[in-house]
Amino acid sequence: MPEGNEIHRWAERHTKAFVGKKLHVEAPGGRFADADAIDGKTLKKIHAVGKHLGYEFGPDAILHVHLGRYGDWTEGVGELPPVKGALRVRLSRKPTGRAAADEATTRHGWYSEDDGSTSLEPADVDWIELRGPSDCSLYDREQWKKLLARLGPDALNGDDPEPAFAKIARSKTPIAALLMDQSVLSGIGNIYRAELLYRARLSPFLAGKDVPRKTVEAMWNDSIPLLKAGMVDRRIVTTLPKHRPHSEGKPLKPEVHYVYRRHGKPCWVCGTKVQRQEMAGRSLYWCPTCQAE
Repeated sequence: MPEGNEIHRWAERHTKAFVGKKLHVEAPGGRFADADAIDGKTLKKIHAVGKHLGYEFGPDAILHVHLGRYGDWTEGVGELPPVKGALRVRLSRKPTGRAAADEATTRHGWYSEDDGSTSLEPADVDWIELRGPSDCSLYDREQWKKLLARLGPDALNGDDPEPAFAKIARSKTPIAALLMDQSVLSGIGNIYRAELLYRARLSPFLAGKDVPRKTVEAMWNDSIPLLKAGMVDRRIVTTLPKHRPHSEGKPLKPEVHYVYRRHGKPCWVCGTKVQRQEMAGRSLYWCPTCQAE
């Protein structure tokens, strides 16, 4: 599932490509019933909050997108390509003609497969296509406000973290579950959850109320540069060079995380086998030595 770094990266790219322009909005498969309501309107602003995107065409016309586990965008230059797959919605700033041949269109791959090295310049993007989101619907202002009200602070928006700190301080829920709770913190997903806990050398099973305030603050502060770095390079890199087998140059794919999806493998720091178990419906990864209770 995309985490906050990806959501903010898309918002940034799509802002540069489309904000201030009149867009053609279509749902060729009929999977977005309100396409006509915003077709031909000027995109005024794009909001990124946690794992949610909001494309604002007017005060009561906000295209809400939550990608969930399977949603993703493609983008391209040139005429619109033939419709393929379960296309939910397409936004474009070009006339609605279709490419006569494959060479007439440049298609960028799935964002989820992008490592940041082959991206088109945002200003060159003519169209984007959305497939597989858990939600793609038109919100009015009141619906958008209700969404924001139930979300915790987002580190990439410069939000005040005090509401999150207060919830954690009085909760008996394990800190690993709290970090994934979007009403506590927005934008932290399974990768950042596991890696922030490891970098803090904190047991994932410790109740929120038992985590020292300074440790919670340190994780919040640590998340900001990690999330920002993840906006530049779609890979989420959390390991320090001194802990990698190859300490110089760009980290290799197996070296980018301390514990996430490294169960059964030795911890880069202490050599203990990384563990995995289910928590709140997601796989939790941790080092039982470096993160002992």
